[in-house]
Amino acid sequence: MKAFCISDNTDTQTGMRLAGIEGGVYHEREAILKKLDELIHDPEIAVILMTTKCVELTGDVVSDYKLNLPRPLIVEIPDRHGSGNIGATIDSYISEAIGIKL
Repeated sequence: MKAFCISDNTDTQTGMRLAGIEGGVYHEREAILKKLDELIHDPEIAVILMTTKCVELTGDVVSDYKLNLPRPLIVEIPDRHGSGNIGATIDSYISEAIGIKL
């Protein structure tokens, strides 16, 4: 089983590569969705790491995949600037999944 990182900056991708995780840098919604679709249909991919900005660009699709696909695991990671609010994102996913606002 493999992991792949979908990043919006080269620093994050380089750090992941140094940790042994393949990845790519994408800046546009269509490119991110195309790669995400490829990865979801690849039986070797178990985990997809996505930076906050990439998740923000494709939030509707990523949320649907997280709720409805048993595999792969899609994990949002902060970029080097730490500009994302991961806690609010997690609250949003849980609220959507159980139907109760937290």
